[in-house]
Amino acid sequence: MIPAAPVITVDGPSGAGKGTVSRLLAEALDWRFLDSGALYRLVALAARKRALAMDDEAGVIEIAGNLDVRFETVPGVETVRVWLGDEEVSHAIRTESCADDASRIAAIAGVRRRLLARQRAFRGPPGLVADGRDMGTVVFPDAAIKFFLTATPKERAQRRYKQLKEKGIDVNLRNLLEEIARRDQRDQAREVAPLRPAEDALVVDTTGQPVAAVLQCVVETIRVRGLWVG
Repeated sequence: MIPAAPVITVDGPSGAGKGTVSRLLAEALDWRFLDSGALYRLVALAARKRALAMDDEAGVIEIAGNLDVRFETVPGVETVRVWLGDEEVSHAIRTESCADDASRIAAIAGVRRRLLARQRAFRGPPGLVADGRDMGTVVFPDAAIKFFLTATPKERAQRRYKQLKEKGIDVNLRNLLEEIARRDQRDQAREVAPLRPAEDALVVDTTGQPVAAVLQCVVETIRVRGLWVG
């Protein structure tokens, strides 16, 4: 039997830096990259486009099972282009309202079941860096290395505030902090795949740390484990 391609998981709450660190790590390793959160955001966006309520479990589960999506990596471009059918939705899925909807539908067990096989299908040679909330606990429990990035709610809100302001989006810092707290509570309390570190995960607190320092910490761990080839 051919051994499965290695996987490095990077889990954590929104704003902890896992998306940026995961993408940079995948580029450095020249491995595949899975932004699992984008899949949940896409389901939520598709549900909104059909005027479905986020608690319409049957409707949302049906969407998750028939999601027509495509990810396109553009050389020299920081973000991955995302397509829902024939429509590019790269920016639409990054709004706070879409993130909140995604957190709601992520608590639906049927949605998670529909997306599980799709997420695992990203695994392939030479390896995969998987970014999400349950990558190390549920989707890839056999991952070679598991990281869990975290930061204080205040720091995460400030990071998100800066990102949105740079995009010209009007946003209130206090509202962001309150929304992050609500989302954390919902993600941690859900019955299916709650947000938590895997028992064998390395927890990295990114509060006050620049991306380069966090990435270096991750890289050093990978080197010690013998997976770094750069």
